[in-house]
Amino acid sequence: MKICDVCGLPDELCVCEEIAREVQTVKVYTVRRRFGKLMTIVEGIDEHDIDMKELTKELKAKCACGGTAKKGQIELQGDHKKRVKEVLANMGFSSDTIEIREIDRRSNRRR
Repeated sequence: MKICDVCGLPDELCVCEEIAREVQTVKVYTVRRRFGKLMTIVEGIDEHDIDMKELTKELKAKCACGGTAKKGQIELQGDHKKRVKEVLANMGFSSDTIEIREIDRRSNRRR
């Protein structure tokens, strides 16, 4: 039986990832990419505490879109800000720490 180095519990009962989800501040916003396409960016998730590939896979499935995880952020094709907040809240992230940012669409600057 393996024991978690951080919390000292067996791997089956480990709560490290759940605790990490509750304390992280996540920022969700959209940017315009080539040819005027919108991309939803999710950043602020610590790659060391949470499996980014699994989280990206889950978000892509729930939002029915394509996307990738790179440079510490998740990129989803399309405008999915509200849906991403709902999905992250259902996955155990605190809805108070999920921040949706609005970006000025004409100049790609945050307001």
